[in-house]
Amino acid sequence: MAIKDGRRSHFGYGSSYRKGTQRDAQKNHGIKTVLGGQVWMISPDKNASTSNPCIWMQAGVAKFKNCNNYYDCTSCKYDLGMQKQVAKGKQISWQNAMRKHPDMDRTCRHSLTHRIENRACAYDYQCASCDFDQFFEDVWTSKTGVTPFDMAHVKGFDMPADTHFHDGHTWARIESGGNIRIGLDDFSLKLLGKADGFDLPLMGKELDQGAPGWGLKREKNAADVLSPVNGVIMEVNSNVREHPELANQDPYGDGWLFLVRTPEMKKTMKSLMAGTQSIDWINKEINSLESMIEEVAGPLTADGGYLTDDIYGALPALGWHKLTKTFLKT
Repeated sequence: MAIKDGRRSHFGYGSSYRKGTQRDAQKNHGIKTVLGGQVWMISPDKNASTSNPCIWMQAGVAKFKNCNNYYDCTSCKYDLGMQKQVAKGKQISWQNAMRKHPDMDRTCRHSLTHRIENRACAYDYQCASCDFDQFFEDVWTSKTGVTPFDMAHVKGFDMPADTHFHDGHTWARIESGGNIRIGLDDFSLKLLGKADGFDLPLMGKELDQGAPGWGLKREKNAADVLSPVNGVIMEVNSNVREHPELANQDPYGDGWLFLVRTPEMKKTMKSLMAGTQSIDWINKEINSLESMIEEVAGPLTADGGYLTDDIYGALPALGWHKLTKTFLKT
């Protein structure tokens, strides 16, 4: 809740907002908008705090710069341009800018970019030789799923706001460092119930967007699942392999399936749904499911109600193959 409340103090990318008054409306102090019945005044402001601060800004080298590359500095055009300026002697590096600070104020780069709590750098910004940096990038972030706190609930199905969706009912979430974490959505897991096991590929396998990438089994039934993205699998959630029920318990957190790396991030994510588009889509999917249920079980209540966590288990007459063909597209 503290994180959620903190979001009310700023927009990213140089705009701040606050509750509006009648005086603001009369004198045109900013842009007036209404959210949740409250008037807010939005003002473009280069001094506003950023939601994703670039490390060059945090080090004091750049006056104002938001990260738009998911903290993947190795593929960032801005970082490459700044490094070229440093090589020509026209610009100080962010590392040297931080080295001018007192020892205890030399903050770790992951703290500068708000990825971890405040931590001092003990390696003079020689990140390549830092044990913590290697652990954080290669182990901690890759193996740890984080459950989104901004969650919409649509007729009993969860839809996180910061997540993209494929129409085969898989999700993809971009994480700092330029990786994509993917899994099955809440709808598909409640539709098919708890799987006896997931047929997960090994690390290094290349996934093709819209093609079968893995599978799941329940008793004598099996289903292929379409991959939401292109990319190479960097990490597989071994906990889900051993304990399939984790996917149902926390589909967008500990129940994630893969961590994927792709060289075409924006192109890959462009074809997925997010925000209101994904909400509209899941409403249509629920309507289709309710129509299928009425065909085998009779009319539902006027408001549809909330569906069970194991729809196929409660109504096997729906047909496993019909459900997977209709909703998983396989």
